[in-house]
Amino acid sequence: MIFSPSRPGIYARGTETVDQILKAALAVLIDEGSDAFTLRRIAARCDMKVGNVSYHFPRKEMLIQVMLDELVDSYGAMMDKTVRRPGLTAEERLRRVIILCLDDIQTKRTTHLFTELWALANHSDFVADRVRAFYERVHGAIGEYVAELNPALSADEVHSVALFISASMEGSTPFLGHGKPWAHKMPAFTALAATSLVHLAKTVTSRDLAGLMAQTA
Repeated sequence: MIFSPSRPGIYARGTETVDQILKAALAVLIDEGSDAFTLRRIAARCDMKVGNVSYHFPRKEMLIQVMLDELVDSYGAMMDKTVRRPGLTAEERLRRVIILCLDDIQTKRTTHLFTELWALANHSDFVADRVRAFYERVHGAIGEYVAELNPALSADEVHSVALFISASMEGSTPFLGHGKPWAHKMPAFTALAATSLVHLAKTVTSRDLAGLMAQTA
């Protein structure tokens, strides 16, 4: 994503200055939280003047968007390395996605970053929309393997199953993420999730979903 640097608010990913700002912004969000996520604090973190930061990013929401873009790129590279390798079945690919995500949740970066993004999203429609778009990509990647494993499901049913799988994993963050009370239980949780969620994706039927929804209506 390259933009002309000829006017304020335009950035070019990959330039040294922009990379410094992005690294500082990520560090502030992870180490200090959403309350500290201001252009002034980010500028101090990377030893720049506020004007230098605001030249490239007039609003902190722009930093959120670029950080999420870069996260998509980094997760794509991880998927290419561990999940999209040739010769794997859809079942093995889905299992690897689940393990990859849960392993990632154990890192300080992911545990802190996403909980702070969720906090920002509560108060900013822009951030909420960017976070939603990020998770839509996640659900699409999971849904690709669910659809292959269970072709009888409709597109809407595939999305429901993918959403359930994603929510089951993300929901572990405040309990089993980095530094959380039951972080030591993550290996057992990962084993249970990889087995049960893949089994669900393979075996759930349209009738099952309709029946379960009727029970909770």
